[in-house]
Amino acid sequence: MKILILCTGNSCRSQMAEGFLKSLNDKLEVYSAGTNPSSEVHPKAILVMNELGIDLSKNKTKSVVEFLDQEFDYVITVCDGAKESCPVFTGKVKHRLHIGFEDPAEVTGTEEFILSEFRRIRDKIKCDFTDFYKNLKIKAI
Repeated sequence: MKILILCTGNSCRSQMAEGFLKSLNDKLEVYSAGTNPSSEVHPKAILVMNELGIDLSKNKTKSVVEFLDQEFDYVITVCDGAKESCPVFTGKVKHRLHIGFEDPAEVTGTEEFILSEFRRIRDKIKCDFTDFYKNLKIKAI
């Protein structure tokens, strides 16, 4: 099973989703990318994922262009459709899904509030991608 998770910057949401899916099953081939990748994985994304034992510190942001010549079972967009346009993957894909989340990198306020929003969005990503994974297992039976 080969899965690509897409967003704009590939610094927060797609990285967290990739980390969660890999933690659920290390046999899945999971990748993440962005249409306009940031220079690095967001430090707060690394911090809040580390709180759950998932290490993103060695992850790099990647451009979707790197994956256009590959085939995927699933391509999942994770952008918040209300605030940004979701990337489109033009490569070969069996299934396209959208599981949208707010971008924690856009949150403003106190440091405590920003961290609480990173955690809230992280927990939503964990919940939704755990559900996605459970549905994959059901379909495989």
